[in-house]
Amino acid sequence: MVMIYLKTLGIKAIAIGITVLSLFGIFYYANLMNLFWISILLTGVTFLVGDLLILRRFGNVTASIVDFPLAFFVLWLLGSLLIEASIPLVSISLIAAFFIACCEPFIHTYIEEKTEEDNEGGAKPSPDTGRMQTEFAEEFEFDKNENRHDHL
Repeated sequence: MVMIYLKTLGIKAIAIGITVLSLFGIFYYANLMNLFWISILLTGVTFLVGDLLILRRFGNVTASIVDFPLAFFVLWLLGSLLIEASIPLVSISLIAAFFIACCEPFIHTYIEEKTEEDNEGGAKPSPDTGRMQTEFAEEFEFDKNENRHDHL
């Protein structure tokens, strides 16, 4: 289970890192180390809140919807703290959050499939044969001619 989450964190970090480095690097000429820290912190926050808390309780759709505003606010906050901006950070934060939110359903599906496989791969409990019930029923045979009602 831990390996699944580490692999997911890696995939998520790559997707977020590419988005943050691309958009913030192009429009703001930001320091590479600051963009790296923004990517790592955003990956951690969205993984903890979106993937571990919301995805388990509410499912893929809700977690994907929540990831957009979460990514936007984290990008906006960290961007305003770590990047000197000549143009407003809100617009780039919205665009980056949109691209990140587009990747999230795929990551959530991966998490759900891998954790489901992991749960199925474990030891299955054997059925308790002492508690099984059998069904008793009688089979009825009907004559086709008995059910026919001819009205002349």
